[in-house]
Amino acid sequence: MEAKRYGAKLIHPELSYTVVGVCFDAQNDIGRYGREKQYADAIEKKFQTIGIPYRREVRIGDSGDIADFLIDGKILLELKAKRTLTKEDYFQVQRYLQSINVQLGLLVNFRSRYLYPKRIVRISNFK
Repeated sequence: MEAKRYGAKLIHPELSYTVVGVCFDAQNDIGRYGREKQYADAIEKKFQTIGIPYRREVRIGDSGDIADFLIDGKILLELKAKRTLTKEDYFQVQRYLQSINVQLGLLVNFRSRYLYPKRIVRISNFK
């Protein structure tokens, strides 16, 4: 079954819903004021438990940048634990998507009162 939203096809809907559920579990377990590494550790354990293939701390090209997770080679997951997300956070994920040629990124800020994972789609003409 294809998931549709506002007439557009969602990218990797089942996998992204599962990943978002894992993020919700991590925030429920740790709370809002954990460190980014604590959330990443909790997420990694959950991925191992449910059998989702992933790579953690993925080096992005020659830039020296490191993405938090690459899930099943399809979704980039970038974690934040800060007061608010900035435009630079979105640009960071977009740069990572461009560099590793992945279509979908999820940007998750655990410090927010309510978890609102941001879906970021790779755009072809990003500079």
